[in-house]
Amino acid sequence: MRNFLLLCLLVFFLVPDTRAQNPVEVKEKQPELPKDSIIQQTDTLKKKRTAYINPGKVAGRRAVFRSLIVPGLGQIGNGITVYRLAKVAGIYTGATLLTLSYIDNNRNYKLVLEELEYRAKTPPDQLDPTRLLANRQDDGLILAKDTFRRNKEVIVFSFIGLYLLNAVEAYIDARLKYFDVGDIAFKVSPGMIATDAPVYGYNQSLPGLKLTVKF
Repeated sequence: MRNFLLLCLLVFFLVPDTRAQNPVEVKEKQPELPKDSIIQQTDTLKKKRTAYINPGKVAGRRAVFRSLIVPGLGQIGNGITVYRLAKVAGIYTGATLLTLSYIDNNRNYKLVLEELEYRAKTPPDQLDPTRLLANRQDDGLILAKDTFRRNKEVIVFSFIGLYLLNAVEAYIDARLKYFDVGDIAFKVSPGMIATDAPVYGYNQSLPGLKLTVKF
């Protein structure tokens, strides 16, 4: 038994420690980048993040905003030309005509309505024959009242349509101002057009115009 214990102690001290054989992982230290390269990388990222701004879309939004505030201001903001001034004049001419038409229909509507209310409150034998619409029948007055009322509604919708058309036209004009047609060219030249119906056995040609489009 004594010899067995001595043998165990001898084996314990002679066997090498296996933990020392495990490799130790050493983290390599990454080299530091110079400050100039860091600044260049930051500038590159900022340039990539910069969004493209469409000048036509920006101008179109401004034109719509101006036209909604003051009709015709969007067209003038796109640039003063004879064509744009003519469009502004057309907008205000249409608005003036619609205003005059509304005033006229509203006056006639009130006149007819007043006559109908007077006849409804007054007995037939006490009606005043000197009134302006005394010789008109009741059915004709009712029809006229409905017509004048309908005309007023149509004029109001026409006002709204003219107002919106003014803003839409200003937007389209602003977008087309920045629209690049590239190298598109048009050429109109005289030419002869052959017909399928022969005259005296010969094919007949007629003069015409030839349109050439180049891209």
